[in-house]
Amino acid sequence: MKEYELVVGLEVHAQLATRTKLFCACGTDGFGQAPNSRICPVCTAQPGSLPVLNRRAVELGFQAALALDCEIKGSSIFARKNYFYPDLPKAYQISQYDRPFSENGRLTVALKDRAPRVIRIKRIHLEEDAGKLLHELGAAELDGSLVDFNRAGVPLIEIVTEPDLRSSEEAYAYLSALKEVVQFVGASRCDMEKGELRCDANVSVRPIGQEALGTRAEIKNLNSFKNVKDAVDHEFRRQVELVESGGTVVQETRLWDAEARVTRSLRSKEDAHDYRYFPDPDLPPLAADPNWVAELKAALPELPAARRARFSRTLGLSAYDAGVLTADRARADFFETAARSAPAGSSKVVANLFSTEILARLNAEGKSAEQIPFPPGHLGSLAGLVAAGSLSSKGAKDVLIRMWETGREPKDIVGDLGLAQVRDDEKVRAWVKEAVAANPKAAADLKGGKAAAIGALVGAVMKLSRGQADPGLVNALIREAVQE
Repeated sequence: MKEYELVVGLEVHAQLATRTKLFCACGTDGFGQAPNSRICPVCTAQPGSLPVLNRRAVELGFQAALALDCEIKGSSIFARKNYFYPDLPKAYQISQYDRPFSENGRLTVALKDRAPRVIRIKRIHLEEDAGKLLHELGAAELDGSLVDFNRAGVPLIEIVTEPDLRSSEEAYAYLSALKEVVQFVGASRCDMEKGELRCDANVSVRPIGQEALGTRAEIKNLNSFKNVKDAVDHEFRRQVELVESGGTVVQETRLWDAEARVTRSLRSKEDAHDYRYFPDPDLPPLAADPNWVAELKAALPELPAARRARFSRTLGLSAYDAGVLTADRARADFFETAARSAPAGSSKVVANLFSTEILARLNAEGKSAEQIPFPPGHLGSLAGLVAAGSLSSKGAKDVLIRMWETGREPKDIVGDLGLAQVRDDEKVRAWVKEAVAANPKAAADLKGGKAAAIGALVGAVMKLSRGQADPGLVNALIREAVQE
């Protein structure tokens, strides 16, 4: 049996974060709204209506392309991609074909236990979205289908890679890195539950060592990174088994059945000539003014990889912590502002509180870092109390709960709850004396050289002090007491 190599290229559609559609003034907030409540004569293709290009969509698309190291073309052309489908009111989609606005980009992808890989980006182009077909209402299946045009005309960028990916793990890592970059520059919110990020995967196989690419199958509309990974793995196995059994891979479009965990044939794969592309006569060429492009490039934020490296270098964070804290821009901005407001040397405490307590609450409540109910400075102040020894780790968790509920400053909450760490020698010594008397075996074991025995004594002191005794002082006084 031959050894085969997997070859994958990805096409990612990201909804641009504009308030209005690509060619009309209808809102892009149609998800979850009444069907057909965000439509007008332009996006429903009424006779005589004409498209007008959304400048903000162009700006966001250009910024995403610049962040992905693409070349911005001086002139690009909008084309009509002709096909009939009920959710496409014009019977064509306005897209870009042979002259996209950007080409030849790249994205460096970090991989587990392997050197990073550079994935080439063939092109990024602008296009409008189609509507949505509804085949059931709630649990009730319909005899026919209904069409909701709220999404029709929503602005997208399509980001197309070269066939550079060689495993489903690489595909997953590429998508994760791409989402980070697109979100960081503010080009898209990338909310996959709302259809703001979708992926098609072009999958083929070839014998190892062969240069020519195999015949590809395109898996359409994968709506999660896990589905991409699973679908690519299955399609690789399917194609290898087909070739090994004497069959031939045909060029086709397939769908991923997540329940059965298989891809299923949908239709034969169209080529470009099947769509009869031609320049849209209602839209002039899109000219990219060099000065404007330079301004957009200068305004790009620090990108995720650079920010991770800086957090590790300047704040002493581990690669893992830096990765968690830069998973999206709002999270990274909140953490960095909190770390700057915290006393020197307490950045790691800020990172620990954010990565454990705050992220757990955000995940439990389905919120983003933009919805944290207190300012970053409060987290910096809380970290300062912990770093200074004025508040125990357990006390910090209690304070953070109250901060989340009330938005009040940590020092006020510490006072209200009586959580200030006790560092008075006489008070702590009294608790230690009581704990040693109540745990004679642990005291004897510690005195006899069993270091682990101190845990029981420390726990007893912390219980007596309701968690307020300074742990460092407790340890020192226990060792002193058992030697007396």
